[in-house]
Amino acid sequence: MHTRSLGAEGPQVAPIALGCAGMSDSTAPADEAEAIATIHSALDAGVTLLDTADFYGMGHNEDLIRRALREGDREKALLSVKFGALRDPAGTFVGVEGRPAHVKSALAYSLRRLGTDHVDIYRPARVDPATPIEDTVGAVAELIQAGHVRHVGLSEAGPETIRRAHAVHPICDVQIEYSLFSRNPEANGILDTCRELGIGVTAYGVLAHGLLTGTYRRPAEGDPRAHWLPRFHPDNLDANLALVDRLRPLADARGITVAQLATAWVVSENRALGNVVAVVGARRRHRVEEALAAAAVTLTEDDLRAVEEAVPADAVAGTRYAAPLMTLLDSERTAAQPSHSRR
Repeated sequence: MHTRSLGAEGPQVAPIALGCAGMSDSTAPADEAEAIATIHSALDAGVTLLDTADFYGMGHNEDLIRRALREGDREKALLSVKFGALRDPAGTFVGVEGRPAHVKSALAYSLRRLGTDHVDIYRPARVDPATPIEDTVGAVAELIQAGHVRHVGLSEAGPETIRRAHAVHPICDVQIEYSLFSRNPEANGILDTCRELGIGVTAYGVLAHGLLTGTYRRPAEGDPRAHWLPRFHPDNLDANLALVDRLRPLADARGITVAQLATAWVVSENRALGNVVAVVGARRRHRVEEALAAAAVTLTEDDLRAVEEAVPADAVAGTRYAAPLMTLLDSERTAAQPSHSRR
């Protein structure tokens, strides 16, 4: 499989990474046997980067990956692990933590659950506003020196934070929500900063939490997305689905699905945004196959122009998350809301 570098000093990876969250945290319980088979299928197809977090399923996801990595498979896999999102016994998120002591303690538990002596990329899930990013990244750098971690990553970090972190230790990649429906990383300088510093970008939410699958119509009874994702709210949904419909003839003309077109747009090498890797969440093998087929699609400059005219960057109705969740995103922070700094 054609690969790309995850940052100037990072590993070579496929343009598709496997997001494992849905195997443990989902509105519907996952079939563990199928989830493990999906991981095997991805590795066999050349997808090496597995994205997980210690809070996915309260540790269940890391344990699942340990069981999936058969003898010899650990060396095939690159484990990207997030830490720092705090949960209570009911599973409710109660804050973020980036203090050095927590960084090291969290890794110790992750290594035990994953059954490995190191993780390949370790990153805070969110920037802790109460802890200087220099301290958080410095702790990961010490873990690298000790041989427990290979690379430092960030998630949902803004340009200033990325620069401060990179000054402490080279950052491998920044994980950010990026799709046809979430174009802010283009406008707020995140992609430009990563390209300037030689940092990779791993894009999650490439299908906009399901809106860009081309099959989504109305939320099922009890679907929580309408509550914490404003783009699914009835006030916004019709307008957003109309944008999806504008992609349908473009996908049909290429003989692919809307989901594949949206994925191909993110990873297209014809876009002057550097090498972006799409983190595609999957619980079943056929989803991996669809994503790999999308990565193989070559979009011309005319194709890209047509897609972006169909879904202009400012046309999507609603913010990414509900207001309380938006406040946790350093990537969305304004100059009037600086993150904690030692300076």
